[in-house]
Amino acid sequence: MPFRDLAGNRTVLGLLARAIDAGTLPPSLIFGGPEGVGKRQAALALAQALNCLTPARPAPWPDAPSAPPLAIDACGTCAICSRIARQIHPDVLVISPEETGNIKIDVVREVLRKVGFKPFEARRRVVIFDAAEGLLTDSQDALLKTLEEPPPGSVLVLVTAQPGQLLPTVRSRCPTVRFAPLATSAVIDWLMTHEGLAEPQARAIASVARGSLAAAREAASEAEGQEGYRAAAVRVLQQVSDAGDARGRLEATRDIVGKGKGSGASERDSLANHLHALAALLRDLAVLATRADVSAVVNVDLVPALQSVARFFDRERILRAFTAVDRALGALERNASPKTVADWVVLQL
Repeated sequence: MPFRDLAGNRTVLGLLARAIDAGTLPPSLIFGGPEGVGKRQAALALAQALNCLTPARPAPWPDAPSAPPLAIDACGTCAICSRIARQIHPDVLVISPEETGNIKIDVVREVLRKVGFKPFEARRRVVIFDAAEGLLTDSQDALLKTLEEPPPGSVLVLVTAQPGQLLPTVRSRCPTVRFAPLATSAVIDWLMTHEGLAEPQARAIASVARGSLAAAREAASEAEGQEGYRAAAVRVLQQVSDAGDARGRLEATRDIVGKGKGSGASERDSLANHLHALAALLRDLAVLATRADVSAVVNVDLVPALQSVARFFDRERILRAFTAVDRALGALERNASPKTVADWVVLQL
């Protein structure tokens, strides 16, 4: 998929395109940023742009022809572009962690052996370490010399959502390209185009996706079942709205604790998704509490349900709930027990 077909992060993609066109692309790079914002696809698009048989100069953005065009981009259809997209090109290597989540030194040594030779047919060999935080310490040490003095004709890209897990010696040898969460509008467009969702549902899912296509895809899949994250969040608000006793509030945890229904999500990830959905609904409650235009509500299809609980949530309570959800998410990141976090947050609502 060429640069122009990727969602969001246009400034970053434009910088990469200009560096390729000017011949100033660093031979070793870190693509850092949240999960699901297109880092891996950008690395493959980089490989295409470096090796395309019929590159476009310049290449306009298909959805915004008036925006500054890309200095260079792959055609996306030639034999080389097609093989790179299917990950079967011999000169574009994608190294992913094993089931353990690690990339072992034997794998790195084999890759470095291949990098020592000239590319078979491409102009530039590209090696992509996906989820590079999985590189073990000795694996990273083995990479150091190659990162500092890459062989001519090779580019190494370390793709990671946790660049801090890489050794300082690795980070110092690789300029970091920082990918940001996608704009909500970009996620909405992607859901409508690639998932076939109607705009109201796409808007609702994008509101809980945190700028991540991976989270949006998971939320879209979850929404197809009987127990969507938003539906559970609505029930929580309904249960805690007028529950004066602690036992009544704790009953609400049943809706947000437990593994994601059918999504394969872990208990921790599932609770985080429920909390993000809850935060999105609290934002909408804030809109209703200020008597603003209902069109400003993101979860338009849930307005009747939100209006039914809005009378229980004044501005002070909404602010307190926001703070509680934010602290709960922070506790999850610090590996607190999901059940403990869920119990605590519903008592704060």
